[in-house]
Amino acid sequence: MTAMTPCLDRPGFLPRLSSHHQPRSRLSAPLLASSARVKLLCAPAGSGKTALLTECLLQVRTECEAIWLPLAGAALSTEEFCLRLRRALGLVEGLDETQLMAELAHWSKPTSLFIDDYSRLPDPALDALFDRLLAISSPALTWWISTRRRPQCNWPRLLLDDELYESEPASLALTHDEVVSVLRHLPPDQADRVAGRIIQRTGGWCAGARMALLQKCDWSQNPQPQQRVDTLLDYLQHELFSNLTPEQDEAWRVLAHLPRFNASLCEHLFGPGEGARLLHDLQVLGCFIEPWQESADWLQVFRPLSRIMQASHWPCARSWHRRACQWFTAAQDWRAAFEQALLAEEYETAVSLLQHFNFEDLFEDQAVVLLLRLHEQQSQELTLMTPQLVGLVTGALLFAGRFQQAGQCMAHLGRFMPQPTAQLEQQLLARWQAQQGWLCHLQGQMEPARACFQEALSALADDAWQARVMCLSGLTQQALLCGELDQAHALNREALCLARAHGSLLFEGLLELDHAQWLEQRGAPVRAESLLVDIEQLLRQRTMVPTPLLGRIALRRGRLALCMGLEEQAAQLFSQGLEDCLRSQDKRVLYGYLGQAQLAGNRGDYACAFERLREAERVMQQRQIPDTVYRGV
Repeated sequence: MTAMTPCLDRPGFLPRLSSHHQPRSRLSAPLLASSARVKLLCAPAGSGKTALLTECLLQVRTECEAIWLPLAGAALSTEEFCLRLRRALGLVEGLDETQLMAELAHWSKPTSLFIDDYSRLPDPALDALFDRLLAISSPALTWWISTRRRPQCNWPRLLLDDELYESEPASLALTHDEVVSVLRHLPPDQADRVAGRIIQRTGGWCAGARMALLQKCDWSQNPQPQQRVDTLLDYLQHELFSNLTPEQDEAWRVLAHLPRFNASLCEHLFGPGEGARLLHDLQVLGCFIEPWQESADWLQVFRPLSRIMQASHWPCARSWHRRACQWFTAAQDWRAAFEQALLAEEYETAVSLLQHFNFEDLFEDQAVVLLLRLHEQQSQELTLMTPQLVGLVTGALLFAGRFQQAGQCMAHLGRFMPQPTAQLEQQLLARWQAQQGWLCHLQGQMEPARACFQEALSALADDAWQARVMCLSGLTQQALLCGELDQAHALNREALCLARAHGSLLFEGLLELDHAQWLEQRGAPVRAESLLVDIEQLLRQRTMVPTPLLGRIALRRGRLALCMGLEEQAAQLFSQGLEDCLRSQDKRVLYGYLGQAQLAGNRGDYACAFERLREAERVMQQRQIPDTVYRGV
């Protein structure tokens, strides 16, 4: 018997696909077409790596010998790994490492070797052996590898030699269309909406989507039931936490409760020298840690898992949020420090941090949501103790469409009169007029609004440029409503020049929405769309992506697409804008629902159209927005 003789007792084990398996030909086709002799799938647990390998195996075995070697992530010695490999390949027992490598170097039969779930724990000796095997093996042997942990092999060399094909971890997530195809039992429109909710809440993570489907999609229409949360936590316990040390387990839970983190923050939280090491170890182990908003400096725990962990009411969370607040405060990252103070239930600290906020901050991610939550949960004496706080809370209420509460809030400015000097008193009155103008404008009271804006502009000092910009924007919108396009253009240009002179990209984006509306009324929707695409690209390059502003831009672009007959593009933009505006509690969420209702009406689906309108009304009522805002439309 020679070393190449197959072992007669070798089991011919082949995996099987679940009856609910969703083929992902967009992934399997490039893998199968690639001529690379090493094909690597590296992604966290539950990403569907095994299913994808199985899908490929069932197709290649008609062309060559296919061998399945399941390792189940076990920690193996080099001797145990060689033994498993020899048996899988049908080689004689007793070959040492040198003889095994010689056999692989001279392998002549076209063979695909599928190694499923390579060792999950770092092992330099095993990785070094694996690297040598990959480097020396014959071109007739194709390696298919799935792993949660990227082995320490010479991947750059294989890549440069065109011998490596690697799937990006993010590409393994299920797409919207792949989830829709599983929901064949639902009407098409309902399947589309349910799939959208599943993708939104799971990020396309295969295990999460599968759990959603096992719940028969009920959770995708209602608040998450505790059963689903418990199932997911149980899954994580077996697939993630059981492989971590107690120290790593606690560190991961802490990071899952933070919106973003880096090595420096980890050093502060877990101790100098320990924090960076723990973060590195968790990354190596494939613990769902990924870049935050494509940043090169910040990381996050995969958001769907992070949301589940934050909802699980971990008793120790408050103390960790307090420590994170200290670090963000020292770094002068006021918005993140404010959020951590709220989560730590340190409300007085949160209010003190608001002294560093201005109106521009209301367009940063969850700023409005957090500010309104603080205002609702605490006494007004705490949240309205200074004119600056009154202005901030009023701005948040106007943004959210709570006009009655905004008026009540503005009335508190009377407590700060008179001011020590006439100039300070004039500036306080001018800021009140600017916000009163917006309140009147949003309630349809054009003449009082115009008078307030103009009086405020005549009195506001140069350093109150943000209030001046908002007055100019209000006057621009009034001119557009009256069809005074030349005046609107002049006002918008003045406001844009002021925002750019102060380097405010956020205000520039807000004013470009007025500019786009002017172009639309001039009959130039293509130019308006191009303008909004350009400013959106600039806004997405910021470290902090302004979700509320991007939501408004998406809704405006959706309307433009609808006007130009681009209904597929309009549907995508309305969905995106709706999601962003719901997240930031923007009153303009109404226009997302209206856009979707109009699209449904255009295709004759009036049941869906009325369902969208009912949902819009429900959200408006939940958020205490006056019916004068939405009943007419």
